[in-house]
Amino acid sequence: MTHYLVTEENPAGKKLEDVLAMIRRDILDRCGLIADDGRVEAKAVLANNMRILNLLTDAIEIAEESTNILDKAFGPSQASKGGPPRIGT
Repeated sequence: MTHYLVTEENPAGKKLEDVLAMIRRDILDRCGLIADDGRVEAKAVLANNMRILNLLTDAIEIAEESTNILDKAFGPSQASKGGPPRIGT
């Protein structure tokens, strides 16, 4: 069973792209807190966070593409209403 993503067992879950977007927002908030910190460590963490943000953006776009593929092929997901998965078992 998944903890965060919508499934038959977890109809209140979220889409992958939504979970990734929430994480991206949290990282952006943290970046704002350290943006003016001139210490080497803060600059390194900020640089790492910027790389992670780019990777998350790519992942969000891929997840959205998967959702679009499933929507086109099988219609909107009914998992949040207790419906069966569109693919898989």
